[in-house]
Amino acid sequence: MAISLWKNLLQATKKRVLQQRRLSLYSSADGYEEGSIQKKLQQLAGGSINLSKEDNGIGILTLNNPKLMNAFTGTMMLELQEKVTELESWKDGKGLIIHGAGNTFCSGSDLNAVKAISNPQDGMNMCMFMQNTLTRLMRLPLISVALVQGKAFGGGAELATACDFRLMSPGSEIRFVHRLMGLAPGWGGGARLVRIVGPGAALRLLSGATTVDPPTALRLGLSEQTLASSEGTQALEEAQAWLRQYTAGPASVVRAAKRVVTAGGELPLQAALRTEKEVFGTLWGGPANLEALLRRPKHK
Repeated sequence: MAISLWKNLLQATKKRVLQQRRLSLYSSADGYEEGSIQKKLQQLAGGSINLSKEDNGIGILTLNNPKLMNAFTGTMMLELQEKVTELESWKDGKGLIIHGAGNTFCSGSDLNAVKAISNPQDGMNMCMFMQNTLTRLMRLPLISVALVQGKAFGGGAELATACDFRLMSPGSEIRFVHRLMGLAPGWGGGARLVRIVGPGAALRLLSGATTVDPPTALRLGLSEQTLASSEGTQALEEAQAWLRQYTAGPASVVRAAKRVVTAGGELPLQAALRTEKEVFGTLWGGPANLEALLRRPKHK
């Protein structure tokens, strides 16, 4: 009976949390025309988004458009949405590393795509589309890391803020160049940046289009660590080693920690406490908890 109740609670909580993560920020009431913008983005081809899922529960998502410093084309925006949907259903996933091909992260939007959807309505729809996608990415029950090599400019800098952590290689830089384009962040990067570095530092970075090198990113709290290598394969191996220290153990426990933190960061206190209670209930008396009790671990 107890096991049956525990399984029912686990399934109900997982279903509710998944529904919350997939909930769109915008609807037709906001003027959002998702089908329309998807059709237009589909016509703006180039590059790809690749996803590999390792046996250790760490996914590797690669932005692959190196000729344009991994700038987002329309089809890449659509593929990112598809990969996020796939990751939402990855039950064994614990961590995610996002990086770019060719030793650079992402230079933002492909200017050809920007010109093709330059009217205000298309721009707003693209803005809402990417905000939805990056918010779902941020809410994944995976501990996510942006591996910043080379340049993370504009939309690339915004993508980096949608991850839980950022690691930078030597010589890399993060720069919110929107002001130089006569724009402000539109993919949610401005709001997330404020939560990461505080309003004063965020305003300086946005209004000054300031170049943030690895030492400055560490000082601001925008980066967790400067890696030893700037070479693609070695930097990725370093990032994987860094992430493994936070993804050791059962997926259910790692994912629970991420859900609790996400709720605490987004919800009012009472709602966050209720979510924490429900997540706790899926673990108490469960396999990982019982196994730990049998091991009788000693904490030093």
